[in-house]
Order: sequence, then C-alpha cells, then structure tokens
Amino acid sequence: MNDSGKTLRPADFDYLLPPELIAQQPAAARDASRLLVLHRREARWEHRRLPDLLAHVAPGDALIFNDSRVIPARLWGNKAGSGGQIEMLLTEENAPNDWWALLRPGKRVRPGTMIHLTNTRGDATAHTAVVLEKNPDGHCRLQFSGPKNIFEALEDLGETPLPPYIESAPHQASAGDRERYQTVFAQAPGSVAAPTAGLHFTPALLAQLRDAGAHLGFVTLHVGLGTFSPMKAATLGEHVMHEERYDLPPATAELITRTRANRRRVFAIGTTTARVLESVAAQHHGALVPGPGRTRIFIHPPARFQIVDALLTNFHLPQSTLLMLASAFAAPGELHGRDLLLAAYADAIRERYRFFSYGDAMLLL
Repeated sequence: MNDSGKTLRPADFDYLLPPELIAQQPAAARDASRLLVLHRREARWEHRRLPDLLAHVAPGDALIFNDSRVIPARLWGNKAGSGGQIEMLLTEENAPNDWWALLRPGKRVRPGTMIHLTNTRGDATAHTAVVLEKNPDGHCRLQFSGPKNIFEALEDLGETPLPPYIESAPHQASAGDRERYQTVFAQAPGSVAAPTAGLHFTPALLAQLRDAGAHLGFVTLHVGLGTFSPMKAATLGEHVMHEERYDLPPATAELITRTRANRRRVFAIGTTTARVLESVAAQHHGALVPGPGRTRIFIHPPARFQIVDALLTNFHLPQSTLLMLASAFAAPGELHGRDLLLAAYADAIRERYRFFSYGDAMLLL
C-alpha cells in the first residue's frame, strides 16, 4: 500500500453490523442520543450523551451547521396504459418541471413513457410526468405537467425520502418523519437526504451553546442521492464522487476566518458541512471565499484538513464515502485513521449504539 492511499479499496472500510442496530425511528427526543467522543491524539474514546457536547466546546469556538431543507422528494404514480405503480425519487432540478429522478421499477421505463401522479393519500391527481431520457446510471429525466410548478406541489404529492435502510411502505412515511427527518434550523430547500448530524440539535441546545460562548454559523449543501450510492470503483483512487450544490455565506466565511485568527476551533456539524468547508479551501489555497458552487470533493485517508478542527457525525454505512471521510479525519495525513475509527465502531456495536440516519452520534476531537 503506497502513501497516497490510492490503493485503498472499499472493502478496507467494511464492518459487520447487526441489522437490529439500524435505527428505524428517531430517539424519543432529538438530543437524547448517545455520543461516542473520540480523542484522536490519544487514540481513545468515551461513551457520553449528546448534551455532553457542551463540555467539549470552549468560548470562541465556532460550530458550523448545514441548513439545507429536505424536500418531499418521494413521489408515486401509475404508468399510462398498464397502470403499473412507479416510485420516483427526485434527485436534482434542471429547470422548473424538469427533474432527474430515480425510478423503481425503472428497467422497463423508456423515453416517452407517461406517468400519472398520485398524492400522499394515493388519490389520482392532474399532474403527469413524461420520461425524456435515461442516463448511463439508469436515472430518468422527467418533464412534469399540471396546474403549477411541481416543486410547489410537493407538499401534497411527495413523501419524506427516508433512506432505503429505514423500512417504510408506499404512503407510509408519517407526519413524525416529516418533522424529525428535518433539522430545526433547516432553511434552503433542496436535499433528498437529511444532513443527519444536525438532527440531534434542539432550539434549547443551540441556545445553550451560544450561552457557553460558542458562535454558530451555517452553510448549505443540498444532499443528493449519491450519499446512498454504493462505490463501484475497485480502489478509492478510481472513484468519481457525485456532485452536490453548496453555498458558503459571507457571514459564515467571516466567522470562520475570525475564529481561526483567534486560534479557536471550528466544529463541522456533519460530513456535509466538512465537505463544503474543505472544498472551498481546496479551491482557494486555504482561503474561504464565500458564494455558491458545486463540489465533487472526495475526502479519504490520508487527506489533511485545512479548516475543520472537530467533527460531529453519525455512524455511517460500511464502505461508504462518508465513513472514509470520518476515517481521514480520525488521523489526518495518515492511513491508520481507518483502524482507529473501525475499532471505535466495534465498541459502539458492543455497547448497542444505534446506527445511521436516526441513530447516535460521534464527536471526533
């Protein structure tokens, strides 16, 4: 294995997880989750609760959150003619009423196919979608028609796009999911998956952090379907990361620059936040230039980090790019972060932590 990390394979980031540890529902309260605190330099960890985050935040530290809002991107309809049911997961808007989507079943759907949309109750609507084209990944480009812009009708038509490992039947996503699979500070709509580290925070906890002298800032990264896509490349060096849209506001860039000048720490709340900050820094030689953009940054061992000093994140799927990012952060510039992180994961499994989107959290210091 060379020191570039290019010969690392997805299988190097595998681990066995008992299925019953995949959280199917959120914790009773947002901040009731457990927190595994990983001290990177000492290669040790401790088991805490989410509110114990306050003990690790010092006055002047900056906590940066992703404020992207999850849209009701899971739609249902019936094929014209056969009446067969089709599930549509919107992934990206090209223009009003023009979207890329993942269809299921999708193999027999061809360009020209018309789909009559149903609402969240399963009733027929006046909305239709026509398949314009299919890309090499099997995603379909849909042209919607109906009384108004489909984006404005999603609240009635769409369901919360829960991850595939959370079991839900058609039209069974609950009102509770619509609330809990969304951060309390969500603003800009555009994600098809929640920035899950932010799900743990309540207005009260945010207020406590401010009272403790921490500064809170926000970025936007619209989480795409690629966050759940399995890696198909044989090695990490061959993988092409999915593209996601982001925005770094001037106020947040200024906050982080000031925090670093004062030699305080920058906490990234979630891997999506870390991707925004490190992507902008990589593009501008370490500077945080505000504004919108798109990123394909793939952070994996032995990457170094220019901006992020601490990372709060959930427990990630085996062989996922998010697990690789966390492994890189566990030991920046080295390859052994993978071993440290997977050892902590193994202990979390022994301690019966809850995994993935609705699960518990890890703080890497």
